[in-house]
Amino acid sequence: MPDLVDIVELRVLDGPNLYFPRPAVKLTLAVPGWLRATEPRLTRLATAMGLPGNATPGARSSEHRRRFTSRVGAHVTRSLARASGVRLGVRGRAGPGEDRIVLAFPWRRRDAAEALAREVAAVMRDLLGTRRSLDRLVSEAAARVVAVDPGPAPTVADPQIPVIAITGTNGKTTTVRLLAHIVRAAGCSVAYSSTDGVFRDGELVEAGDYSGFGGAQMALAQPDIDFAILESARGGILLRGIGTSHNDVSVVTNISADHLGLQGVDTLDQLAEVKATVTTITRADGWHVLNADDPRVLAMRRRAGGRPFMCSLDPHHPALRDALSDGGRALTVLDGSISELGRGGARALVDLEHIPMALAGIASQHVQNAMSATAAALAIGLPRKAIARGLRTFMPDAESNPGRANIYTLGERVIVIDYAHNEAGIEGLAQIADGFRPSGAATWIAFGTAGDRDDAILHALGYRAARGADHVCVAELHRYLRGRDPEDLIARLRSGALEGGADDVPSMPDEVTALRFMLERAGPRDVLAITVLAQRTEMFRLLDTEVGAARADPATVRRLVRNARRD
Repeated sequence: MPDLVDIVELRVLDGPNLYFPRPAVKLTLAVPGWLRATEPRLTRLATAMGLPGNATPGARSSEHRRRFTSRVGAHVTRSLARASGVRLGVRGRAGPGEDRIVLAFPWRRRDAAEALAREVAAVMRDLLGTRRSLDRLVSEAAARVVAVDPGPAPTVADPQIPVIAITGTNGKTTTVRLLAHIVRAAGCSVAYSSTDGVFRDGELVEAGDYSGFGGAQMALAQPDIDFAILESARGGILLRGIGTSHNDVSVVTNISADHLGLQGVDTLDQLAEVKATVTTITRADGWHVLNADDPRVLAMRRRAGGRPFMCSLDPHHPALRDALSDGGRALTVLDGSISELGRGGARALVDLEHIPMALAGIASQHVQNAMSATAAALAIGLPRKAIARGLRTFMPDAESNPGRANIYTLGERVIVIDYAHNEAGIEGLAQIADGFRPSGAATWIAFGTAGDRDDAILHALGYRAARGADHVCVAELHRYLRGRDPEDLIARLRSGALEGGADDVPSMPDEVTALRFMLERAGPRDVLAITVLAQRTEMFRLLDTEVGAARADPATVRRLVRNARRD
């Protein structure tokens, strides 16, 4: 009777997750039978099951009906667990899709938990398709669950060293790399996991996207390390859970539109709920480092574990005072320096001009990343002098932070290589380009993105690129189409750019060709910015060896910014 109830997905989450701070099962059910059943019939079923009197079914196929069905599912799950000799917390909610609900519950033995989930689906189906009572269905299902070999226990790590978990939409990898550099500047050993791989003390352990459960496990497995820094991406949290049972410091950089429409996350608020998971498992004596300038990140404080450590570019932000009043800490930019606020006043750590990653202060998103890394370093007790030394010596170049605000010069031209792949990233890239642009010169942006973004995000990406530059072009990314028609992808990016005011939006077959195109047409003092996802190695080779561009050191960056301001 799959036309009544059917399993869409039975996912075992191995670590803390969106639903529980411990391993859990997520059961997604299609429930068309419950949505089309008559109200009187479901009212009788609810009464027979002993649901509260306010558990009314609502109209057919309504949102109220989906919520009612999720309550029934949670009740069935709890009843079946009790009959199997287990007491479970259960969460039910309307799921992705008009006919779906999601049920989640913690697990201690994998095979038994999967069996229980399958039986929940069967009981929900039989409640509509047969005349048997809930008690009889639960009793029969419980007997089948008990007969199953329970299977293995969870393997989520219980770290014995300090763990810093870093999440957000933009800036995660940069913050991870910078914090790892600061830790090493303090003379400590560190392993970290990221979208580029797992590293130990600057050496690659294994390449690949390890911003999830597996990366955390691999980083923590490195012997004789003092700290572990773990990047926690949206996909890893949703698909397998977080790779540690707790963290000592959690960091959230920002929340912006990216990867919406995937795995049931359709809105920014839902994305923020996923990212906030890392803050809920922070130790009570630990710290949650939040970007107070992002309202969705700031709102995470309500459910976060640990003590507040707030960061803001605005020294007058009320969240900074609130954090201090509650026994927390606060970091801001004051008189051109990253400074820690306290009841006795402000204490400067290092000038922005001496933080290479901040690009002489023109890259506000990287200033925020630097504050996040600084706050995390302070939270784990690193000496202030070592933190300042780490901030001064971390270079945004192809070795230390590849693909993130890497600056080159070619004659009087400035070339910016960046990973910017969403609307917030493009805004930041445009801000950097404008900060380098001398009077009378133009800015160019070549941009592209993966195909697994929804249409609105693609349009906004093109719009922001056009609003932030004098000339734009689209770089095609055939390796990242992810099921989308390439012509449709280009058309949506171009449409957004045209709406943003671009007169002409040519498309190039790849990122390297897009840079060549701009080099051929740009003026002698123009600023060229390009998003690089697929051809990072080829792009660096082109600049370093073929066209003879020079990597801009911190002194050059400061000079370029001063010249642009003077003009």
